[in-house]
Amino acid sequence: MGYSVEVETADCYEGTTCLINKFDIKDEEKLANIEAAITFAKVSELEKNPIDGQFDFEHYLSIHRFLFEDIYDWAGKLRTVEISKKGTSFAKPEEIEVLCRNCFDRLKRLKCFCGMFTEDFVKNIVDLYCVTNMIHPFCEGNGRTQRIFISQLIRYNGYDIDFAEIDPDELMIATIQSASGVQDYLIEIFNKHIKR
Repeated sequence: MGYSVEVETADCYEGTTCLINKFDIKDEEKLANIEAAITFAKVSELEKNPIDGQFDFEHYLSIHRFLFEDIYDWAGKLRTVEISKKGTSFAKPEEIEVLCRNCFDRLKRLKCFCGMFTEDFVKNIVDLYCVTNMIHPFCEGNGRTQRIFISQLIRYNGYDIDFAEIDPDELMIATIQSASGVQDYLIEIFNKHIKR
């Protein structure tokens, strides 16, 4: 899982930090391997047949549901526990829905960033990436959901991105920096990888 969670309140098997799953796997490494295989296939499917949506909160939830519905009962549902990762604390569970609504309402007000100059488009994509990262609405699968949604939004605007071409360590460092309010490195990465 990779997150620090309140094990007593999380949907984990007793005495473990392994999330309760449809396979009843209680070993985190085994679960991670199964999850990776299933979501890889699902991501490949979404590359060919993206989920239709309005780039709103429901669209975001439906992507998570599709990716994880074969593994977790709570796929597409907001987390109810506090989580943190690598020293970054994410939104409190009781704040998630309001923060998500505000985030996706802003996206709608800005017409999904359509018609923006490339520089402004990239900055708004980075801002959306940072906000959704800090909300971290799900117990697991936040990054995968985020990358699918943002890739689809970028393509909707006539650009393209391949997250597989981005060094995962660089992206992680840039994401951690952005959690402290410094977006420069993240903007540099997205500028390099968002293409017409």
